Amino acid sequence: MALQSPTGSRFATGRTRDIVCLGRLAVDLYAQQVGARLEDVSSFAKYLGGSSANIAFGCARLGLKSAMLSRVGNDHMGRFLTETLEREGCDTSHVRIDHARLTGLVLLGIEDRDTFPLVFYRDDCADMAVDENDFDEAFIASSKALLITGTHFSTDQVNRTSRRALDYARRNQVRTVLDIDYRPVLWGLTGKADGETRFIANEGVTAHLQSILPLMDLVIGTEEEFRIAGGKDTMIDALAAVRAVTDAMLVVKRGPMGCSIIDGAVPVSIDDAPVYRGVEVEVLNVLGAGDAFASGFLAGWLRDESLEVCARTANACGGLVVSRHGCAPAMPTPAELTYFLDAARADPARMRRPDRDATLARLHRVTPARKTWDEVLGFAFDHRNQFFDLAQQTGADEARIAVLKALFVEAVAQTEKERGLTGRIGVLIDDRYGQDALNAATGRGWWIGRPVELPGSMPLIFDHGRSIGTTLIEWPREHVAKCLVHYHPDHPHDLRLEQEAQIRALYDAVQASGHELLLEIIVPKNGPPIEEDTALRSLKRLYNLGIYPEWWKLEPMSAAQWQAVDALIAERDPACRGVVLLGLSAAVDQLSEGFKQAALAKTCRGFTVGRTIFHEPSHAWLAGSIDDAELITRVRRTFETLIDAWRAARTKNATQALTQEQAA
Repeated sequence: MALQSPTGSRFATGRTRDIVCLGRLAVDLYAQQVGARLEDVSSFAKYLGGSSANIAFGCARLGLKSAMLSRVGNDHMGRFLTETLEREGCDTSHVRIDHARLTGLVLLGIEDRDTFPLVFYRDDCADMAVDENDFDEAFIASSKALLITGTHFSTDQVNRTSRRALDYARRNQVRTVLDIDYRPVLWGLTGKADGETRFIANEGVTAHLQSILPLMDLVIGTEEEFRIAGGKDTMIDALAAVRAVTDAMLVVKRGPMGCSIIDGAVPVSIDDAPVYRGVEVEVLNVLGAGDAFASGFLAGWLRDESLEVCARTANACGGLVVSRHGCAPAMPTPAELTYFLDAARADPARMRRPDRDATLARLHRVTPARKTWDEVLGFAFDHRNQFFDLAQQTGADEARIAVLKALFVEAVAQTEKERGLTGRIGVLIDDRYGQDALNAATGRGWWIGRPVELPGSMPLIFDHGRSIGTTLIEWPREHVAKCLVHYHPDHPHDLRLEQEAQIRALYDAVQASGHELLLEIIVPKNGPPIEEDTALRSLKRLYNLGIYPEWWKLEPMSAAQWQAVDALIAERDPACRGVVLLGLSAAVDQLSEGFKQAALAKTCRGFTVGRTIFHEPSHAWLAGSIDDAELITRVRRTFETLIDAWRAARTKNATQALTQEQAA
């Protein structure tokens, strides 16, 4: 660990990346039935996996500039992996596509606290074919550190490739890190289905690892992993054997005890080494916790933090991941770590079950990197009763409604392309008449809202039955659960409680499913008196109940009320994605006036308007008075008129604000 930059850092200066991670990049299929044998599992959740990939992901989530060096197949799972890393901010420029091999796959189960069956499907998989020609010296030299996991020394191919990367690193003062990551099955020491066995002594593996250890500056492993690296039965003898071949800092993961760090001579007893304890938590799933630990340690180490800080961050990351389902998606953000450590210091008993802490769960939902929506220009045609009525009025077959809605998607796609609105288009589509339209809209990068309410119901009823969670499980994750609620905070007690119980059930369901939630609040005209601040009080009431939708959809209101909504959201839920304006059936001119007031709001992202756009052309099309092309033309004309009106109001507001700022 002798390398020092002129600034006293552990690392060479002028590097554009913090860490390059070389190794396993695969898909984890996690059993959703906790407590079941893998034989009895009926469904799986799909996550990014592979030790190196988990660490690259975790480092990126903690704010490091990480890069992945590996291969994926030319397949759907490979694209899923690269897109997942990219969304988290990880550099995938050196994740090569292997056209001859498939992406690796792992099946994992959680039977109990000590039993985690897993099966690796990795015969001749893409990441084990990573080659010396997949990268050059400049790429390795661009980083402060290079991490390689043990699996990528287990065959001639990956051993040769990993050693080339180490050669480049040593020549360019790039710090080298080994996560031992010992999996006997991947060294051919167990039956192919036995991925659960974590330790088998083997002189050949020990000798091979000891030929690598001299090239490392930092080595991370469990007690069992250091035993295989040292080739000794007792922990302290194994560490002494490791120290005999390397001067690297040794970080020993010790489970609930925390970790020990040996940066020098190995003591007589492991307990004589500094022990950095973590927060004690109840274990759900140990798989991935070691990768989280490594990510946390590296997050501190690469920022030149003290070893105490590195260990505290590492232990906290590992502690949070063992309490959660999955590996990569369970990785914490800096906001989660701060909250978790502060809460644990104040009340250690409370944090024994971090999975039950509502604030921590909320931070885990809203603080990872998310796609931003600065503007939502939305066409709403999720209406069901209105389209049924149109079909009845025109004598059209009800089946024609599905064709009509598919044409709306084409109209929106044309507007997006010709107006250059990529990343700004929104639609609201139902699945009763609009399933084909939903299928056509999904995957385009649009903001897609999908209704869950039975139209016109008050108290609120869900369209597909009371068990809203079983409905959401079939939805693509990109769909936003949209719920229109006729709600007044002064409704009679029984009605209000029923409404709120249903909203709460929906909120809990989307927390579990991962979908975002849009609450559309319409104050009924035939209820208690409506005051100027009734909508605002509705939002306050729902926030008081602990309900934090990503989106609100609200009726037009005065500039003063928009200002009050801005202040409320800033105070109660700064992570809120924003508000979209609803249109009901108002005329274009009337909507344009509403836009002028809404454009003053910081939280209003745009609009989702329906009947104003679709009613007249839909009636004509269903009646046979116009063809498909004319329908699309008329829909686009009104939709684009509203887009222009919204943007004009937004521009005028921005100009006025700039003028006032300059005058001040």
